[in-house]
Amino acid sequence: MSERIAIPSKQGQVSAEEWQLRVDLAAAYRLIAMYGWDDLIFTHISVRIPGPEHQFLINPYGMMFDEITASSLVRIDQEGNKINPDDFDVNPAGFTIHSAIHAVRDDAACVMHTHTRAGVAVSAQKDGLLPLSQQSLFPLSNLAYHDYEGVALREDEKARLQADLGTNNFMILRNHGLLTTGTSVADAFLGMYILQTACEIQIQALSGNRELTPVPAGIVDTIRQQAEQVTKGMGGKLAWPGLLRKLDRVNPGYRD
Repeated sequence: MSERIAIPSKQGQVSAEEWQLRVDLAAAYRLIAMYGWDDLIFTHISVRIPGPEHQFLINPYGMMFDEITASSLVRIDQEGNKINPDDFDVNPAGFTIHSAIHAVRDDAACVMHTHTRAGVAVSAQKDGLLPLSQQSLFPLSNLAYHDYEGVALREDEKARLQADLGTNNFMILRNHGLLTTGTSVADAFLGMYILQTACEIQIQALSGNRELTPVPAGIVDTIRQQAEQVTKGMGGKLAWPGLLRKLDRVNPGYRD
């Protein structure tokens, strides 16, 4: 039987603001696992730490998402260097994607990336995400695409990734997966939940061998304002406390 990885607590060693970000980010990793969107130890969620350094937190490479804790998260700079040399190493592919976005998008406090089967399947479809469901409309009002260039390890891909994302908060990485950004961990998670659900619905609808009814284009154009009404202007923060309560019931420990 494998022993649990011993991670010394960082609570009290970092600012209260950073600690709260660590707790929310660790919760997001465990929620990704709980919903079945993880890919073993691969893919990433990052959150930027406020300040001019543009440093951010990311997962330790080698830990499963359902065992990540606030103290195990790794703080790195824009060059991928660990601020604490005793921390775990990080996945260089995750650094490339996330550092590119954090470098140019001050509003993208959190960047979430997944390799779900439904997400990768839609990313491989020529027409991408289709307006087939109410869930699809929210991403479609704010969606970008980035063509596949191989495993994201090359420095020169950053500029193209930044240009393709622009000011959007949803991105489909062709032949690769899904990406969302948000002003908070809660916002990025809600965005991913909606985008993932839209992809699952699309794959199931296309498998039904029946003619489909797309949502009229005019409705897509009005959906962003309606999204604000649905969440009472709170975005992901409306659902986040409930998600944490659920996580506390099924997989507590992320606050360690």
